[in-house]
Amino acid sequence: MKSSSVKKIAAACAAVLCASSLGLFAACGTDAAGETSDSVCVVSIEKSDGGYTVVYSDGTTEFLEAVGEDGEDGVDGEDGADGEDGKDGEDLTISAIWQAYIQETGEDLTLAQFIEQYLSLSADSSAAVGTALLSCVSIYCEFIETQSVGGGNFFPGGGMGGITSSQLVQSAGSGIIYEIDEDSVYIVTNYHVVYYGSADEEKNGGSKTARDIYCYLYGSECTPTLSGYDEDGYYSYNYGSYAIECEYIGGSYNADIAVLRADKDAVYAVNQNVRAVTFAEDYHVGESVYAIGNAESEGITATEGIIGVDSEYVLLDVDEDGEEESHRSIRFDATIYHGNSGGGLFNAKGELVGVANAGIEGYESMCYAIPGAMAKGAADNILYHYRDGDDSTEGVYTVSAKNALGLIVSVRNTSYSLDEEGYGRITEDIVAYTVKEGSLAEQAGLAENDRIVAVIIDGERYDLERSFEIDDIFLTLRPGDELKFAYEREGAEGVTAGITVTSDMFEKSE
Repeated sequence: MKSSSVKKIAAACAAVLCASSLGLFAACGTDAAGETSDSVCVVSIEKSDGGYTVVYSDGTTEFLEAVGEDGEDGVDGEDGADGEDGKDGEDLTISAIWQAYIQETGEDLTLAQFIEQYLSLSADSSAAVGTALLSCVSIYCEFIETQSVGGGNFFPGGGMGGITSSQLVQSAGSGIIYEIDEDSVYIVTNYHVVYYGSADEEKNGGSKTARDIYCYLYGSECTPTLSGYDEDGYYSYNYGSYAIECEYIGGSYNADIAVLRADKDAVYAVNQNVRAVTFAEDYHVGESVYAIGNAESEGITATEGIIGVDSEYVLLDVDEDGEEESHRSIRFDATIYHGNSGGGLFNAKGELVGVANAGIEGYESMCYAIPGAMAKGAADNILYHYRDGDDSTEGVYTVSAKNALGLIVSVRNTSYSLDEEGYGRITEDIVAYTVKEGSLAEQAGLAENDRIVAVIIDGERYDLERSFEIDDIFLTLRPGDELKFAYEREGAEGVTAGITVTSDMFEKSE
């Protein structure tokens, strides 16, 4: 969502460690075998005088005394009781907890496996948010809008065409620093932040994208103020000395991703500590996330929540023109508002999970973000065509499996399960539903009802769990790449012959 000044366009030691009254360890909500359990979670462990105070998820507490080795009834231990003929009690360690677990359950787990499966300790969120803020910007865009204010006989001199009035509209959004090279800083935001469907193309520089774009870095933000009128009679804003002018270099409505360019010297003159975002390799339902953006154009702020749905297709009116389109999204409940559009959704490590792009009015905890893999694929695609030396290419271009390859896929056997690390994930069989006769897919060796298990580009294999991953991978295709598919047919796996990707196979994404 973006915000307009004229109108609205529209846990520090959270351990997944459980204990029952018998001291049994198990993952929260499950027993050691992965079955549903009534175990009570340990939500915090605080060092106290002579031991540790444990707080459980049911609200109860327990004091665990740190006892010296071989000691009984001792005193004077600084971190625990100093037992008779014993040693000073030492700090309770993860290693000690692991050893106690092994003795009690008999499970054969390494320390690393135990920590990953049962503790999954998270750091103070302020460190993750602090890191992410170095990659966050607030964005302000200007458009020229022309509206009819009357006409005909009602206004003398109005004529048959009526009277119109043109004026500047300013809107606000958010962005993330995506890439930094020798001369430029590239910023990713939502396409609908820099596009306004009601813009007057003729007076707005020949397009409906913003005629002027400015950004601010976190810590050096200002509120643009009206400062009169420019030479054309439009509103004029004073952005202050911290404003950084940006250039729109490409975008896609369907992907809802746009890329801006700013001069590196101008950015570093404000803050040399800025950094490009780091993308998360994966994310999971229930994972803690932080939405960072220019909420209500009041400056960059952070909110906390969890991922509720890892990927779903939803009908969203992202640019609020009254028309809903299907968008693949992460659903999360970190509160966002108008102005958050284009801002980052980060995990507990400060890594980018997605790009926030929509919410439901009045339900600020029902929020959506473009998945990171899709956002990265679209941004790289835009930058490739910006740098390809061809002025006629701008935006996102992708290969359509249906149109270019003659392949239509369907999904079967969609199911949810826990992987070996204990994370939940949805998987599905991706099946070649139609392979057009004489098509490139058929020539390469695919047949109807083949189960497609991987896409291979120039020898690099991308295993598939969900059908939408094919679209994400195809965003990375470039002319000259060799494309293959790994498939299963009657229980045996095969690999197709290579398909050379050519320029005429690409279609521009609107």
